[in-house]
Amino acid sequence: MNIRKIRRYSAWVAVAAWAGVIFWFSSLPGTQIPGRFGPLGHFGEYAIFGALILIALDAPERLLKAVALASAYGVTDELHQLFVVGRHADPIDWIVDTTGALIGAAAIAWAWRRISARNASGRP
Repeated sequence: MNIRKIRRYSAWVAVAAWAGVIFWFSSLPGTQIPGRFGPLGHFGEYAIFGALILIALDAPERLLKAVALASAYGVTDELHQLFVVGRHADPIDWIVDTTGALIGAAAIAWAWRRISARNASGRP
């Protein structure tokens, strides 16, 4: 197995692990949620998720695909919360999730392009 395949495999493992973290947080009953994270928690979780998915897709031009995948997971996450005591599905949370994924993936795409341009120009 070459290093590129190992890196891509590792990136998808990170995506799956982060999806597990999100699922775990969503499985906590409403009374067990640590602190009052609200929209900021959703935004942060999905900013990381969107960034990880874009890294796993291995191309900055796949930004919209990364956001779509994270957003789709956000829908399933909200549906999952329908079955958790003290939780509910909230379309606003899904919008915040999707926005977070967009910002996280866009930050990675921007950094990726900037590094590629710097490398192409020969600048350190």
